[in-house]
Amino acid sequence: MLKSIAQASQADLPRLVETLSLAFQEDPAVSWIFPEGADRQKRLPRMFGLFAPGDMASGMALRSPGDEVCTLWQAPNTPHLSRLGMLRLAFPLLRAFGGSTLRAMAVGDAIDAHHPSHPFWYLHYAGVRPEHQGKGWGGAAIRAGIARARADGQPVYLETATLSNVALYQSLGFRVTGEWDVPKGGPHFWSMFLA
Repeated sequence: MLKSIAQASQADLPRLVETLSLAFQEDPAVSWIFPEGADRQKRLPRMFGLFAPGDMASGMALRSPGDEVCTLWQAPNTPHLSRLGMLRLAFPLLRAFGGSTLRAMAVGDAIDAHHPSHPFWYLHYAGVRPEHQGKGWGGAAIRAGIARARADGQPVYLETATLSNVALYQSLGFRVTGEWDVPKGGPHFWSMFLA
């Protein structure tokens, strides 16, 4: 069955946040940032509510009509948030991450340190609601984003902390370009690239 994937609009934002929040409940990196399940359930909607609008404004957000899947992409040369910019967002960041803010910053700093130095489309987040996982929704949404990147003549980069995702991304043409750990006992990541 053909999976329909389309560009999301601002009106779709609440459902995007809900899809991503449900999809990332058991993610290894998110679980390290928020070790307590109840805290994770409370904070993930705040986290995605903070990140999704920026990705939508400067990149793209793709979704299925029934919100089975959502992907957030950052366009090439999207500027990273400076420390001053982070200070401006201090209250929303603290509201989103609470006592886990330092862990979240450690993950973010490690991710940034492993990004390629040349322009690329960045698959920031890809999430499938748990009841729809393993049904082809993730692959369909990622292929739609890859098509956009190729139309722009740009490669695609992502990282994942979930071992089972590596094979999925490899089946879509990505290759592993590195493996690394977030310092001080943080999660293990795979960097992946599609030229």
